[in-house]
Amino acid sequence: MKKTFIMTHSKIKVDRLFEAVKRDVKKYIKREQKKELLENVDYWDFDCKYGHTAQTAKVIHISEINKYIDEAEKLELESFYLEILVKEGHRTKKQKPE
Repeated sequence: MKKTFIMTHSKIKVDRLFEAVKRDVKKYIKREQKKELLENVDYWDFDCKYGHTAQTAKVIHISEINKYIDEAEKLELESFYLEILVKEGHRTKKQKPE
């Protein structure tokens, strides 16, 4: 998902638009995680970027998405860019401290 969300609408209130964005992101992540895993893949991981525009987007962790959407709401942005790309995840064993 690579999308610039426009947060202005003639009939829908702004706070409802932000809730809709959060819901859409959650549905997208859930849908991608349900997809069948490929051979030698442990889980689906995500590369995420957020910014006021696509050119200024910076890398964020998937758990920070809602925080940045809330920040955009506080700043009363008219639009923001969000990118969520699926990638293969491989688990690594933790080394035991000696």
